Amino acid sequence: MSAEHIFVDTNILVYAHDHQAGEKYRIARDRVAWLWSRPLPPAISIQVLQEFYVNLIRKGVSDSEAKEAVSDYLSWDVMGNDGNLLLAGIDLRERWQISFWDGLILAAAKRAGARVLWSEDLSIGQDYGGLIVVNPLLT
Repeated sequence: MSAEHIFVDTNILVYAHDHQAGEKYRIARDRVAWLWSRPLPPAISIQVLQEFYVNLIRKGVSDSEAKEAVSDYLSWDVMGNDGNLLLAGIDLRERWQISFWDGLILAAAKRAGARVLWSEDLSIGQDYGGLIVVNPLLT
């Protein structure tokens, strides 16, 4: 794994906290632990944290534990939602023919200056204008 700035999508964080996810849990937990050890903090967005929280609650995690996990990730490089990010996400959705939500993820990752996007959802290996998608569960 390189020293590039990494943006982390929701599913990777959810797997890192989902003890029922088997091998995906173990791999994601280790990868996320590695991210915590790096001098360059990874990037996420408010959207990622919102989705993460909702998914933890759906999986039966208590409100207080889910809130604590979200609070921990706020120490990472967090990209906020605003009008410019919204418009950039729309543009990226149109350009790449992806979902609106994935367009917002790309826009936030680009805003963070990330070169790598850790995701299981977007096309693995795809170069979205200088942002490469990597599935850390496979590497």
